Amino acid sequence: MVLVFRLVTADVRRHPVQAAMLLVSITAATATLALGLSLGQATDTLFRQTRAATAGPDVVALTPGTGRTAASAMAALERAPGVAGHSGPYRQYYTALTAHGLTSRAVAQGADAAPGPIDRPLVTSGGWVRPGGVVVERGFAAALGVRVGDRVTVAGRSLPVAGIAVTSAHTVYPWAAMNGPGGGPSDANGLVWVSRTDARVLAAADLPVTSLLYLKLRDPAAAREFVVSRRPYSDEYPTNFFTWQFMAEQDGVLLKDSQPVLVVGSWLLSLLAIAGVATLAAGRAAEQTRRVGLLKAVGATPGLVAAVLFAEYLTLALLADALGLVIARLAAPAVVNPSGSLLTAAAGPSADTVLLTTVVALAVAVLTTLAPTVRALRTETVTALAGTARRPERRARLNRVSALLPTPLLLGLRLIARRPGRAVLHAWSIAITMIGATGMLMLYAQPVYDYGLGSSKLGNVKVEQGRHALLAVTVALAVLAAVNIITIAWTTALETRRTMAVARALGATPGQVTAGLSTAQLLPTLPGTVIGIPLGVLAAGELSAPPAWWLCAAALVSLLATAALTALPARMAARRSVARTLSAEAP
Repeated sequence: MVLVFRLVTADVRRHPVQAAMLLVSITAATATLALGLSLGQATDTLFRQTRAATAGPDVVALTPGTGRTAASAMAALERAPGVAGHSGPYRQYYTALTAHGLTSRAVAQGADAAPGPIDRPLVTSGGWVRPGGVVVERGFAAALGVRVGDRVTVAGRSLPVAGIAVTSAHTVYPWAAMNGPGGGPSDANGLVWVSRTDARVLAAADLPVTSLLYLKLRDPAAAREFVVSRRPYSDEYPTNFFTWQFMAEQDGVLLKDSQPVLVVGSWLLSLLAIAGVATLAAGRAAEQTRRVGLLKAVGATPGLVAAVLFAEYLTLALLADALGLVIARLAAPAVVNPSGSLLTAAAGPSADTVLLTTVVALAVAVLTTLAPTVRALRTETVTALAGTARRPERRARLNRVSALLPTPLLLGLRLIARRPGRAVLHAWSIAITMIGATGMLMLYAQPVYDYGLGSSKLGNVKVEQGRHALLAVTVALAVLAAVNIITIAWTTALETRRTMAVARALGATPGQVTAGLSTAQLLPTLPGTVIGIPLGVLAAGELSAPPAWWLCAAALVSLLATAALTALPARMAARRSVARTLSAEAP
């Protein structure tokens, strides 16, 4: 074990760039996968933590109006079997709120100076309600950009913001109302609390109002059964119920677009990582074969040799998996709480998620290094130490046809013909990246329902969260694809330095050699782009197609980016001295 450790450490020190690229590839894939799988569980965790910290109700009952019918309905619920306690009834008024030039629908709930035993909103900034001061729910405050001390206009009255708070008695912004005027569906609303004195001013303004009651049950798990046992909504009994289980599920709706994006994106990143690691393994195949020959020559058994070759990639894969899980744990609280309406706390990946990401990381390492390792182990010791190159096959007819091509195209096609697998990996990388880019363009092309009133633009939390997730995945895909392109270009330039030196000795200019190396990457980019864009459109399902010029621009960007990323390695390779390259001894 000590010998294997020392050999692996020495090899990593000799090739730090390759090790870093492998770490980046697998870390991006495992972090995205862990984050995507953790969203649903993390949202539930945050809701439960917020519910415990704010003494959240088991059932919320809402009845339109404040008259005798509403009072009778509330009184009957207070005495209902299974109810262990209650707070309220409270009144919430449907109005509009303006802050910093933005206007939104809002519900203003009358609150006591000291909250009751059920639903005790947690003040995260400032203080609780007071006459002439309003407390804004944290998600709503974030959307409006208000802080303690700012002034907001509620039903035509300018009031200072006394505090900012969170609660689990209402669903997260923008669904704080839960119940529209008259008992019907509600539009997007924010939540504010006002004092009893200010609530009487709202009542005098003749605003639509709903009576609201918080219930604590003897068996919180039976909240759904309690609601089912109540009579259905009717004119005689106009009450809507919201259980704590429903509110927990509703809070997760904000992540409905993000979770599949992250999960699917993680698999795309895994495929891209496989392409990148396979390129690294293929580029080091000759060196690894010689290394195997040296180990065999000094008495190493096949088992020890295999352990040395696999240990490096598996160790780096496990390290990348650990880094990905740490990143997912740090990012999860912000990602799973896009509106800010819940308490932010640690919500890391579960044991199942850790196990799955570890399996994925190890699978990427094994699948990409298995073939080169087996090939190296099967190579005879003398052959491995000799390092003889494979003689290319000569086809007279093909040579005559290729001689008619321009020199850069000729060199590029010959490089592709000698290494078709590498060209396939490059096309694969481009296709995967274009799938993500096309999906992002299609999502951004969809019409978005805005929460603001009039000319106010408050955005759409759910859509914006999905867009941010897809943008992050697309950027990660583009970065990994760029890493793969540079890896392929540099590896090809190193492996063909003698071939390119011979071409220059026969009359090719440095510019033609540079163009030939770039052409070897540009040609596979074309089928990758042609395949990736239609697959991205199909993967987007029934979404409206973006303008055609968007897709054409994406295709053009992929070609230009490939040309730019391959130019530097190709130019550096083309500027090497021909005499020094041809006179150097073979490794």
